[in-house]
Amino acid sequence: MGKAPQKKKSLADKVRKAKTSSEIKNNPFEVKINRKKFEVLGRKSKHDVGLPGVSRSKAINKRKETLLKEYKQKNRSNKFIDRRLGEYDANIAPEDKILQRFAMERQRVHGKKDVYNLNEDEELTHYGQSLSEIEKFNDTVNSDDESEEKGLLSAELTASHFGGGGGLLRKKTSGEQQEEPGKAKSRQELIEELIQKSKQEKRERQVQKEEAQELTEKLDNEWRSIQALMVKKTPKAEQVDKPEEKPKLEEYDMMVRELGFEMKAQPSEKMKSPEELAKDEKEKLQKLEADRLRRMMGEEAEESMQRQIHFSADDLNDGFILDKHDKKTLSYQDGKWNIPEETEEDEEANEEEGDSDEEEESGAEEESGDEGDVEQEEGSSEEEDGHSDLDSEQESESEERNQEDEEASSTRPKKSLSPEELKAQQEAAKAELPYTFTAPESYSDLKDLLDGHTPDNQRLIVARTQKCNHPSLAVGNKLKLQKLFGFLLEYIGEVATRSPPELTTVDKLIPEIYTLCQMFPDAACQAMQSILGDAAHIMEEDLEVKGHAAFPTLDMLVYLKVTALLFPTSDCRHPVTTPALLYIIQTLTRCPVRSLQDLTAGLVLCCLAVEYVSLSKRFLPELINFLTGTLHLAVKDKAALGYAVVPPFRASGKHSNLLVSSSSESCRNWSQKSLPLSAAQHLDLRSDQDRDHHRLSCLFTCLDLVKRCCLLYKDLPSFVPIFHPIRTLLSKHLSPQMLPKASQELHSEILEAISRAPVTHSRLVFDKKKPIPLKLLTPKIVEVLDYGKKRGSSKDEKEQERLKHKYKKEFKGALREIRKDSRFLAREKLNEVMNRDVERKRKVKMLLGSLATQEGEWKALKRKKKK
Repeated sequence: MGKAPQKKKSLADKVRKAKTSSEIKNNPFEVKINRKKFEVLGRKSKHDVGLPGVSRSKAINKRKETLLKEYKQKNRSNKFIDRRLGEYDANIAPEDKILQRFAMERQRVHGKKDVYNLNEDEELTHYGQSLSEIEKFNDTVNSDDESEEKGLLSAELTASHFGGGGGLLRKKTSGEQQEEPGKAKSRQELIEELIQKSKQEKRERQVQKEEAQELTEKLDNEWRSIQALMVKKTPKAEQVDKPEEKPKLEEYDMMVRELGFEMKAQPSEKMKSPEELAKDEKEKLQKLEADRLRRMMGEEAEESMQRQIHFSADDLNDGFILDKHDKKTLSYQDGKWNIPEETEEDEEANEEEGDSDEEEESGAEEESGDEGDVEQEEGSSEEEDGHSDLDSEQESESEERNQEDEEASSTRPKKSLSPEELKAQQEAAKAELPYTFTAPESYSDLKDLLDGHTPDNQRLIVARTQKCNHPSLAVGNKLKLQKLFGFLLEYIGEVATRSPPELTTVDKLIPEIYTLCQMFPDAACQAMQSILGDAAHIMEEDLEVKGHAAFPTLDMLVYLKVTALLFPTSDCRHPVTTPALLYIIQTLTRCPVRSLQDLTAGLVLCCLAVEYVSLSKRFLPELINFLTGTLHLAVKDKAALGYAVVPPFRASGKHSNLLVSSSSESCRNWSQKSLPLSAAQHLDLRSDQDRDHHRLSCLFTCLDLVKRCCLLYKDLPSFVPIFHPIRTLLSKHLSPQMLPKASQELHSEILEAISRAPVTHSRLVFDKKKPIPLKLLTPKIVEVLDYGKKRGSSKDEKEQERLKHKYKKEFKGALREIRKDSRFLAREKLNEVMNRDVERKRKVKMLLGSLATQEGEWKALKRKKKK
């Protein structure tokens, strides 16, 4: 590479060098004047005028002399250091140095990358033999010929397996070749000889072992013959006088023996998955339905069993039953085995009696099968949980009976039923409830499926429909069961609006609705939200049109109750129970009480509200307001109340005396009973005494709700102010003499609970403060000793502040210089790169020019030859 051409100096560089400091100072564009905002007396300024161009050029020249030289000399060295091993160690001899250097060189070559590089000079061996010369034996000697003495292997087998079989065979071949130099044995012959020799050794060891055993037996016999002479027998009398003293067992030995007699853990059966359980339930129902259809068609059990038995072409029909049972039953009695011995006649008689008993039992079961099902279903429905019908013991018992009947029918002679028995069996099967149902596609299908059945049978139908259409059994079953949940909600609403309402049916269907809700919570949530939304929309429309809304009907009350059963009510915010609680609160606030039926519906809503907040203890002021207004309806004299009456109740008016009894005799004749839920839909009160009794029942229910609210909100700090109106009403306006005995007890309990509550806080009052004085106009005079300096600090503190200020100043200056150095180096690196690029382009251009010249000369020569 030639030298880079020197850069031509520009006119600006010449002018810049020719300038003098005087010219720069006189140039107004090279001078920067630092203007001051204001003049300070006694302050000297050093940097009024600055020359940034001169300062910058000085800094650049300084960096070129220092930083640029260091950068160019970076990673360069002008020294040669001999780093060979032991070069500067005079204690090591030259031969040792050479050996150590050779070892280090070999170690360096034998690195990880050279592990698999095998040098040709080295020869790998195994057991003294070269790997390249060892024969490859595919057939290995079997290891079955192991030594039976102490589990040791023979020397030859060990050598063949672990010491190199090739060497052993080679030694044998070399020995045999010495014996028979004219004949060389093949490899197969050598292996066969080795096997024969190992078998011969094994046979010899067996013979030696048998001889040793015979000698041992002979020695034992001889020892028994002379043992009687060596042992001295003691007389029996001495043995009786001196009983044997058994050594006492230690505590540890006793514990070990007890552990040996303890019951061991038995493996339990595998738990079935929900899909497997659903499949088993469906198969069980299908089997029972097939059995019912067979009995309904009048077919006998034996004939159906015969049809189900399949005979193959190779069947020899050699099945037979032994007349005599050879096995003896064992029993343990009084510490001994009791083995009864029976004759053949007794056994035959027992078998005949057993067969007759089984026939009678099977006949009774077939006749009373339907009755047993109904009784079992009624019993299960009376239980508290009652969420399933086929999970009870009835089905398992019936299945076991069917299996026993099948086994008995195969062992005993077959008897045909009479026509009367077949007809009775057919009628019983027709009256029996089917076991399999298809999922209804519409609400009318569900209604047709359930109408005409008892509540228990309706629950059975829904449960069996759910099990026959489990989501794990088919693809579309999930959507069918989700529709079934909506149909059931609509059905219980219709059942509740009937006259009279069938609330027992609703009670029976709730467990199945709960099961579907647990299976499909999202669909159940959407269905219940739609019902609550429609009810709230209807109430809003009534308020806009009429100005007031009526209390919800019985079906809506049932839906609110079902919501509390299906979904959690203790959540702070729930997508179903929270809207339901808001609907209850709005109803208690906006619906006026105009009749006893409205009051009954309101009390039912209050019961539901208490149930909703029983766990969370959420305070509902609307609930307390409605209960206070209900008690106000029972007050006769409404002149001086002492408490406020909040809407939807009024202090006086047309419907303000709904709970005032017409006569005092009704209190004596009234008996304590709960309000019927059907009273919220239809109230049939024919006489004044019936009305008074209903009023007293409503008042008793209201007092009971007040008592429950007192227990619920007793921990609130504002408990006393909340229940103050109720306390005033009960103590001053509603005397206990006007109430029945049961209501009097509630009256006294409520007053005692309110009065017993502690007062946890006092009334809020303003804090007493001193009056704020008026502002004075007297000026504040501060003596100034040294203007512009910090005062109130010692000498050390001033020095520390000065050093801090200096440190910050130097730190900022260092950061500024580092940034300038970085920019300077970046410019120099960029210049180097640009210079290299210019040089590379120049050389490329020169090469291309030379190539073009050669190409032109070659073409000219070519044209010349053509001419």
